[in-house]
Amino acid sequence: MQIGQEKSSRMGRSVTLAGLGVNVGLVVLKFMAGWFGKSQALIADAVHSLSDLVTDGAVLLGLHFGRKAPDATHHFGHARIETLASTFVGLALVGTGVYIGVDSGINIHEHTEYHPTKLALIGAALSIVLKEALYQYTVYVGKRIQSPLILANAWHHRSDALSSVAVFLGVIGTWIKPEWHILDAYAALLVSFFIIKVGLDTLKASLREFTDTAPGDEEIALIKGCVLSTKGVLGMHDLRVRTSGGLYQMEAHIEVDGSLSLKEGHEIAKDVEYCLKRDLDKIERLIIHVDPKEETTS
Repeated sequence: MQIGQEKSSRMGRSVTLAGLGVNVGLVVLKFMAGWFGKSQALIADAVHSLSDLVTDGAVLLGLHFGRKAPDATHHFGHARIETLASTFVGLALVGTGVYIGVDSGINIHEHTEYHPTKLALIGAALSIVLKEALYQYTVYVGKRIQSPLILANAWHHRSDALSSVAVFLGVIGTWIKPEWHILDAYAALLVSFFIIKVGLDTLKASLREFTDTAPGDEEIALIKGCVLSTKGVLGMHDLRVRTSGGLYQMEAHIEVDGSLSLKEGHEIAKDVEYCLKRDLDKIERLIIHVDPKEETTS
């Protein structure tokens, strides 16, 4: 069930501001724990959290402008602004991952020694707990308000939690065997892979929206099944579906008995709309054209 634009924007802003506050604290915590705890991986993780602050700002701007109602110059609304902000989040993730990966690779090649202390372990553990909790909260809100931008930011939080897991394991490894100090650099390298993967997935989803890519076969089959199961529908054609701001904009032609009155055909179209909105809660805009069966040539 969809919620209003104003409420969804408010929920999106609240969860993003909460994430912003947590990220500010984590940046300070990780830098301090990484520096004094002698962990390159945790310092790299702090850079990751720093990038979160930038993307949180992009999310807030995307929500502010992307959730505005249609107006005289934007007849289909402003949802693509939200898609644009998602693209920025994806680029920020990839850029951060590449930076950390290159820096880690250099340290591995040069056999730079890091011997993390207990402080680094505590910093990583706190980061895991806080970022995983933030991920769960953000992904809940993202699904609730059907916002790919909020969901992308949720995965930014999850990637931070996963990277902290890598740091935690790397520090544990150096404790078990001090000569394994290089594990800290390898943990930082693993962090970069997590970040790049999430960034590329976010960019892929944004690209699908920008190019008006249709949903997958499973959802198309669900749409067709819903339409064709409606009483009075004899066939359908010219189904078109695109995604904008995570919601579907759809139109389709249904075929009905040509002897029916205009009012009866209209009622069948309304039944189709009801079925689609009941089974697919991601529909923002829906247009159903009614065609008489005997005049259909395709």
